[in-house]
Amino acid sequence: MTYKRSWALAVLFLFASFFTLSFFTPTLSAQVDSIVIPAGTPEDNDLNTIANEHDAQKKVSMYQDFLQKYASNQAAVAYGNWQLSQYYQSTGDLQKALECGDKAVAGSPHNLDILTSQVTIAQQLKDNARIFSYSIQGGEAFNSIEKQPKPADTTDEQFASMIASQKDANKNAYDFFEGAAFNGIVGQTDAKSRMDYIEKFTVTFPKSKMDEQVTSYAMLSLSQLQDNHRLVSYAEKALTANPNNLPALLLLANSYVDSSEPGALAKAVTYAQKAIVAAKADDPAADKSQKISAGVAHSVMGRAYAKQSKTLPSVSELKSATTLLKENDEQQYAVAAYYLGWDYAKLNKLTEARAVLNDVAGIPGPVQQPVKDLLTKVNTARAAGK
Repeated sequence: MTYKRSWALAVLFLFASFFTLSFFTPTLSAQVDSIVIPAGTPEDNDLNTIANEHDAQKKVSMYQDFLQKYASNQAAVAYGNWQLSQYYQSTGDLQKALECGDKAVAGSPHNLDILTSQVTIAQQLKDNARIFSYSIQGGEAFNSIEKQPKPADTTDEQFASMIASQKDANKNAYDFFEGAAFNGIVGQTDAKSRMDYIEKFTVTFPKSKMDEQVTSYAMLSLSQLQDNHRLVSYAEKALTANPNNLPALLLLANSYVDSSEPGALAKAVTYAQKAIVAAKADDPAADKSQKISAGVAHSVMGRAYAKQSKTLPSVSELKSATTLLKENDEQQYAVAAYYLGWDYAKLNKLTEARAVLNDVAGIPGPVQQPVKDLLTKVNTARAAGK
């Protein structure tokens, strides 16, 4: 008997009579790396004997004996360890399941069924690093389909058809690994490690349907790492793929408004204007996030105009910003109000400056002290003018 076990067949080992699997795995119609044990061999005969045993504990013991007996047979060891991994998973001994699964992976590293099993165990353990690692290994195994050498007796057309057929047969597995790897990025809280994950993801899953979300996480990570050069590069790449990518537009607008390079303020205004259009905050159906995005964009434009000594246009933009942000984002509202108060003070509209600064002086955050300092100066100027 020849063993080309799919995930669905392997589950039969787990004795549905006394437990049920509670997690999702994709159904695989083929394997990139199959475990093949020729029919009629001693390994095949022993596996048939094990398959006919109905007592779970005896079956486990028989698989352990099988592994010792055929320790030099890589395929047999991989298969036996995979079965034990699934048994331990079913009993809740997830660490033991992971250990056996790792031994199975070592013997059959491109086996998508085994790697799928390892991902699901890691998910149950909430082990984000292993979820990502196994998913990347699965994606790399799928990608190896295109890298296999063409058999000498196969035409180019036949080979292309074979590759397409293998990829189609394993597409469900690839999608599963892609989704799990993306969740690994989402679950990683350390910015440097998250960026490492993203770089591996983009190589392993090119042209992913999650590219836009991945780019957003890349920009977040690089912002946290204060790597402005790569940050701008990722954002511009994101806009090439989607000109209305709001996170990228806002990130570039904010980056350029704080930059001292020539032409930066003009770029900040351009990106902010595009963000306002993309946010569609004036749409009656606009949600909170759209209003915040537009509000931040107006705030950036106001700051850029203020730096260009265009005070009246700056006031107009910052008033729009505070209107959109006041009930939606306290911190961004405080930032916009601070700059609006500054503009009013510059125009000697001290009453207006005092009113807007008073409104945000009590908001804790990075601009609270600058607000209080500016408010003190405004109050002093008002008192001196009386």
